[in-house]
Amino acid sequence: MTENDYFLAWGIYAFAAFGCLMVWLRLTTWIWRWLRQPLRLVMAVVLFTPTIVDPGKDMFAPAVAMTALDILFKDAGHALPAMSDLAMYSLVALVLYVIYALIRWPIERSSRARREEQAARDEALTKAEADQRRRDEPDEPFGSADRFGRTPPQPTPPSPAGRMRVEPRL
Repeated sequence: MTENDYFLAWGIYAFAAFGCLMVWLRLTTWIWRWLRQPLRLVMAVVLFTPTIVDPGKDMFAPAVAMTALDILFKDAGHALPAMSDLAMYSLVALVLYVIYALIRWPIERSSRARREEQAARDEALTKAEADQRRRDEPDEPFGSADRFGRTPPQPTPPSPAGRMRVEPRL
């Protein structure tokens, strides 16, 4: 295998593994977040972990493919190093994720408490504004503007010259 073939094979594998990871991300969207993120991390580690094939030529292969092929063809020559690489990278990734989660957890708790406090403040403010509007409304239901903002017509005072003429409405 020439160097160009080697890089071409890794490029094709990386493209296919990225596609598989995108499908996995889509399949795990419905899961609870604290379970979804470690599952996604483990899948990324499984897909993208390399293992050495030939130490003399410094050639690598995907660890999951190497393990699967060695088990399939009953050749245990490279399966154990590939599985140990997978286990080591998985352990390191999960430890880093646990550290990340432990740092993120108190930050999220404080931001959630802040949001709940702000929502309670907003609710109390809107209730106070509604009470103020209710107090400011006049007691006469027909004395002020109606709900469309129109004011009722005011009756005109009688003319000083005498009696006003009354005409029927049509």
